[in-house]
Amino acid sequence: MPFRRPLHAVIASAAAVAIAVPPAGSNPEPISTSAAPKQASASGQAMDQRPIVFAHRGASGYRPEHTIEAYEFAIQMGSDALEPDLVATKDGVLVARHEPWLGHTTDVADRPEFADRQTTKTVSGRLIEDEWFAEDFTLAELKTLRAVEPLQDIRQHNTIYDGRFEIATFQEIIDLAKKASRGGRQIGLFPETKHPTYFRSIGLPLEEPLIDIIKRNGLNRVNGPVLVQSFEPTSLRKLDDALKVPVVQAITTSGAPYDTIANGEGPTYADMVTPEGLEEIATYADWIGPNKNLVIPRESDGSLGEPSSLVADAKAAGLDVMAWTFRNENQYLPTDLRWGDDPGDYGDAFAEFQAFFEAGVEGVWADNPDTAMMARDDFLNGQD
Repeated sequence: MPFRRPLHAVIASAAAVAIAVPPAGSNPEPISTSAAPKQASASGQAMDQRPIVFAHRGASGYRPEHTIEAYEFAIQMGSDALEPDLVATKDGVLVARHEPWLGHTTDVADRPEFADRQTTKTVSGRLIEDEWFAEDFTLAELKTLRAVEPLQDIRQHNTIYDGRFEIATFQEIIDLAKKASRGGRQIGLFPETKHPTYFRSIGLPLEEPLIDIIKRNGLNRVNGPVLVQSFEPTSLRKLDDALKVPVVQAITTSGAPYDTIANGEGPTYADMVTPEGLEEIATYADWIGPNKNLVIPRESDGSLGEPSSLVADAKAAGLDVMAWTFRNENQYLPTDLRWGDDPGDYGDAFAEFQAFFEAGVEGVWADNPDTAMMARDDFLNGQD
């Protein structure tokens, strides 16, 4: 695995002050972040101590996820990096969708011209019934669809934008990040291969087009503002072999990556978070991206507990740590940080961020990047 400069350093070296680039037609005040101190990373390299804020599917707390408008808003808020999940179209184009099935994130169910595309498939061992799938549409066809808010019960305010925004290609997101990376600002990119074993099985592998697009855009360099991620180690090993950019092993709380299941061998997620598992991850990856409950488990009553040893164990293996996913709504917060009984109301998200920054994570995936940015400022100011 080649030496890779940490994304912390890439983003920090762009400027001490980050100037937000607003969407066309708006005229907000610039958002700035302070310069961050440097220290040795787990691998001994100089790095930015300021935790990175990854805009999870864009500013998805405020706009339908994975749309250019959600990513633009995330940039406007001052996010360090954009996090698109990638699936493939019928003609092999990488587009940003959390899953290949489209019924809950687009208006496809209301399009009679695509009624005959509704079908049932098994994706990564999961039966998905009566759905429409990205791989059954060309890019031109997908571009006729419009995004809708998938968490309609929790984020009713986002539904005002239903039907307004297109599905975004990864190239369009790269172009947006490049345009915003000016005037001393660097916007990072954090693409994830979604269901890569499944897509390879249907003749639409994700790794080769992702490698190609990173190289074509001049991003395949040790100081490039890109990380690549997946839950499946075999996908990450392919990316690690072909690219110079950092690699992130995503980890959830139970079960096993689908490539382990499909191949009949490989690590479970529980294996990955042991010291031995982390040492193995370090042979192909630079970061881990665990579910936040693996970093700070919840108590039996759902309240926030004490940090586990995961951050320390990862650092001992030479790995940096980012945690997912942070959302402002009560439904997603520990019970002791909820305000009121409405699951869609905001709770004390600032306190949750503070606990994780104190636990030593180097990055957070946030649906509400502005909250994460303010919480980070609070944390850094408290260290002064």
